[in-house]
Amino acid sequence: MRPIRSSEIGTYLYCHRSWWYRKNGVDSENQAEMAAGTDLHKRHGRQVIASALTRTVGLFLLLTAILTLVAYCAAQL
Repeated sequence: MRPIRSSEIGTYLYCHRSWWYRKNGVDSENQAEMAAGTDLHKRHGRQVIASALTRTVGLFLLLTAILTLVAYCAAQL
């Protein structure tokens, strides 16, 4: 008995027929749409990484500005 993967369970729950086709080696007829979906997910992933990087840089600059302000105020005393 071979192990069942979680992706197989997900495929089965989403569409029983899709699971059966994949299990029996029948190729999908909508390869172009699936490739487009893969590209969309890749672009979205890059946007998420860019957003996280931008947020990190922004927080670093904010912290730098606060520290500079504190140093300036301390020097004025």
